[in-house]
Amino acid sequence: MKAGEMRDLEDSELTKRVAELRKEVFGLRFSNATGELDDSAGLGRARRDLARALTVARERELAAAARQGD
Repeated sequence: MKAGEMRDLEDSELTKRVAELRKEVFGLRFSNATGELDDSAGLGRARRDLARALTVARERELAAAARQGD
């Protein structure tokens, strides 16, 4: 999912997406450690998607703080 698509999500949907991505990354890391993972590039994609989601969440957090500071 691209960052622009994540910015279109509601706050609650973004929070759910972050939780899903964290679980996905954990599962992929676990599979990789046990040697069960066939597509190791999927781990990198999942980590980048998680980073994008966390970046969008942080942007919203900073924007909310800036609005309160005014």
